[in-house]
Amino acid sequence: MLQMRTSTEAVLPSSFRDPSGFLFRDNGILYRQINRVYQSQYEHLIRSGLYRALICDNLLVAHQEVPTEIAPVPQLNPYIVIRPEPIPFISYPYEWSFSQLKACALLTLQVQKRALDYGMTLKDASAYNIQFKAGKPILIDTLSFDRYQEGEPWAAYRQFCRHFLAPLALMAYKDLRLNQLFRLYIDGLPLDLTSSLLPLSTYFRISILSHLHLHARAQQVWSDPATTRRRVRMSRRALLGLIESLETGIHRLRPPANPSIWSQYYEDHTYSREAFSHKLALVEAFLEITQPQTVWDMGANTGRVSQLAARKGSLVIAFDADPLCVELTYRTCVERGEARILPLYLDLTNPSPSLGWAHQERLSLAERGPVDMLLALALIHHLALANNVPLEKIAQFFHGLCRMLVIEFVPKQDAQVQRLLAVRTDIFPEYTQGTFEQVFERYFLIERIARIRGTERTLYLMRAK
Repeated sequence: MLQMRTSTEAVLPSSFRDPSGFLFRDNGILYRQINRVYQSQYEHLIRSGLYRALICDNLLVAHQEVPTEIAPVPQLNPYIVIRPEPIPFISYPYEWSFSQLKACALLTLQVQKRALDYGMTLKDASAYNIQFKAGKPILIDTLSFDRYQEGEPWAAYRQFCRHFLAPLALMAYKDLRLNQLFRLYIDGLPLDLTSSLLPLSTYFRISILSHLHLHARAQQVWSDPATTRRRVRMSRRALLGLIESLETGIHRLRPPANPSIWSQYYEDHTYSREAFSHKLALVEAFLEITQPQTVWDMGANTGRVSQLAARKGSLVIAFDADPLCVELTYRTCVERGEARILPLYLDLTNPSPSLGWAHQERLSLAERGPVDMLLALALIHHLALANNVPLEKIAQFFHGLCRMLVIEFVPKQDAQVQRLLAVRTDIFPEYTQGTFEQVFERYFLIERIARIRGTERTLYLMRAK
């Protein structure tokens, strides 16, 4: 018999805002408590057939019902406890590429249209309710549904525009990096700010005009206390028209086509074909030795090494600081049906922090680790020489992220390093291979060392102490 508990320590800080229920962990397993205030909605979700329809089409994460005795806050009189299927890695909108955010937006609209067929509607349209599983977006919040009432407008419309349409429009018409505004505005981009940043040409794009520019202006009008508020009515047909208008507008958005420096890396790198093949062979050998289930590829570029790790059976998070590289990697994964690689944006010199209330709603990169293996290939010279990060700091940070490390040391005589030093004074006397090994051995055991054929570069396999 499970003992009832009164402690809230197991409750996840990310789910405290919803009175319908919350997430918690017990013995490392994720559960969701559904409170009695949401009983009617949950029962309709199940009995109407909507849950089964969404599960069959991989639009909603599946769950199992479990005994309520496991609930960590019995004072809230839980109606039911469910155990959702686990998501291997939790990511956030400010880490997604344009096409990833677009796919999540279209999934949200697809779920909303499907919900209407079963007499329900999405009360939330938060980007944080979507995650990637087996390479595809999926809704993870079972409590996002409400009973649809004829004549009611879509309650989540404003949130959808803030979380999806606004950042997508800024990325499409201005710069791919502007989804980083999510780190400042955790509940989505303000519509008035978005409208002011978009070019004048977007006033001639009907979906952007109506859902962003005019929407932002209407918000300003209705925020005036002197304005007489009236209840807005919207027929089901008009609501479907709104959803289809959003779908059309989002489908038409395209990311900028200009290549970046790093998106052409594999065509322009200083390796010979033989040297690059040898490097891949060495990485493959290290993967076979260690058999990691999870891999973080830091500086993945367009994912060549990530693909190798995925073929060996690892789940790979392919991080890169170039948003176009992340975009290209994601497109490649979609085209190939690659389910084991999740490309994400990450500037390693300023990684994703803890955000939200009490710094706990969104986890930092480090809090989502450690990972079985970290790949740091052709990376350390950028951190140490281009960004002045001491080797000690790099070793210490990597030690907290992983159990195994594959790292490439690139010496000063390498052509890429010479390019970095050509535009600045060499103030890095400590950047030598001997010092590198000495520093990293304070945190790792060096298990393998191999020179990459035809280069001065060296590949290391290390195990965290």
